[in-house]
Amino acid sequence: MSDRVTITYENQIAHVRLTRADKMNAVDQAMIDAIIVAGQEVADSAARVCVISGEGKGFCAGIDVGGLGAMIGKDSNELLMPRTHGEGTTNQWQEVAMVWTRCPVPVIAAVHGVCFGAGMQLALGADIRIAAPDARFAVMEMKWGIVPDMGGMVLLPRLVRSDVLRRLTYTAEPISADKAEAWGLVTELADDPLAAAMELAQALTLKSPGALRAAKALIGYAETHAPEAVLLEESRVQAGLMGTPEQMEVVAAQIQRRAPVFEG
Repeated sequence: MSDRVTITYENQIAHVRLTRADKMNAVDQAMIDAIIVAGQEVADSAARVCVISGEGKGFCAGIDVGGLGAMIGKDSNELLMPRTHGEGTTNQWQEVAMVWTRCPVPVIAAVHGVCFGAGMQLALGADIRIAAPDARFAVMEMKWGIVPDMGGMVLLPRLVRSDVLRRLTYTAEPISADKAEAWGLVTELADDPLAAAMELAQALTLKSPGALRAAKALIGYAETHAPEAVLLEESRVQAGLMGTPEQMEVVAAQIQRRAPVFEG
């Protein structure tokens, strides 16, 4: 679809690839635009699962500093404050990560090499992150005297403790995949993260597509609402999935067929 991002569809899986390998998939304006378009396309597609990966030696090295020249001399409020995306909730930089949280299907990030700054926040937008043992992660913004501003301050607190969030943000130090897994940034490690992501994605395509979409939406709701509201939404979503008495009979039959047999 562009020289920055490509999408392929196979076996009901959308595979989104960052294809700026010569620049370690560093994010410039063209990459920002392409990632957002990719997220919108996958959301509107018939795919049941999405996998995001980066070509070349790393997942994404972060913002392309050399491409920031267009921002020189411009008012930062005019650049950052308008809510231009996400139905009036994000700016374009935030949408790079947040578009994947709104994608209705599960999104799996396959991470290898460096996953820094903008790349890390993009990976945080996925539901699941599978990383190579030698992958490295960093919240890089403090290195430039700024703060994470591409959705990181929404996504990081959902995954890590406050002290971990502060250490990552204050120091801008890269951490190993092992530490990222221990701290909650990474779901699991795999020698071949793309192969592992594809295997998991294929398994998810065998699940009920309606239930998967409902589960993702419900989890997102649960992360941002009070317990009483979540309990009500949980019941509403379940009632919608079970449906009519006839549909409930089908659900009950499926549960009975798959239930374990206990002896004694």
